[in-house]
Amino acid sequence: MRLMLKLTIPVEKGNQAEKDGTLGKAIQALVQSVNAEAAYFALEDGKRMGIVIFEETDQARMPVINEPLFAALDAAIEIQPVLTADDLQRAL
Repeated sequence: MRLMLKLTIPVEKGNQAEKDGTLGKAIQALVQSVNAEAAYFALEDGKRMGIVIFEETDQARMPVINEPLFAALDAAIEIQPVLTADDLQRAL
């Protein structure tokens, strides 16, 4: 199933993580561990925000994906299934 993971990082923790190198390492580890199809980064409400699209078939991997982001970045995380235009067309 294709999933979209959205993460937001509190400003203070993000600043600290950027300074000590944790931010880049955590993002790189996420993108690699899920074999991301796409990853986008922006600002939302003045906070660092990222959206990562990936395929996952094993729900038991959710803690493996989420916990490093919680621990390293105090990230708020939302995960939801998403469709491509082709997926939607097949469904309709």
